[in-house]
Amino acid sequence: MSHWKRYLSELVGTAALLCAVIGSGIMAEQLAGGNTALALLANTLATVFALYVLIETLGPISGAHFNPVVSLVMAFRKDLARHHLLAYIIAQLAGAALGAWVAHAMFDLEILQWSTKVRTGPSQWFAEAVATGGLLFVILRSPEGKASSMVACYIGAAYWFTASTSFANPAAAFGRMFSNTFAGISPADVPAFIAAQIVGGFLGLALHSLLKSKE
Repeated sequence: MSHWKRYLSELVGTAALLCAVIGSGIMAEQLAGGNTALALLANTLATVFALYVLIETLGPISGAHFNPVVSLVMAFRKDLARHHLLAYIIAQLAGAALGAWVAHAMFDLEILQWSTKVRTGPSQWFAEAVATGGLLFVILRSPEGKASSMVACYIGAAYWFTASTSFANPAAAFGRMFSNTFAGISPADVPAFIAAQIVGGFLGLALHSLLKSKE
């Protein structure tokens, strides 16, 4: 398969995922009448459905990572050829920003904006490590053919059981800093989120490896 098809798949998939996350957040906030729990529920459902469809449709092309930590762990495991890693990450970050801008355009918002929503503190960082560790663990432990449903279900649950609402993805944090909406995150808070996600991703890999050695 041509390399560019893999990279385009990651760009389009990440863009669509962020568009779903941010767009549903905008719609939910408009319709929920100030009920944050209802807005988060709507945001969660849209993300779960979009994630399942995107993994099913684009998985055969690029593996449907849509997440630099997933790509990094897969390259570490040699499940992804390491010469693809940088291009995957660039495509994912570009797609994340594009997805935010598309969502803004659909809702007639200013296209280029920065989030002012503060998401910081040890509990938030720990939550991101837990969320990302769990995500990698689910990906690596999913039976063949079931990753799309299991990942979507996990992310849906993690929206609610983590203090950070489970970004679990550096591309998601990157894209969401361009949106001063329900799903946004202040640019100043993104680096700590990404650091926690990377740590969590490799902890998820370590747990998978530990359990695998006992099989």
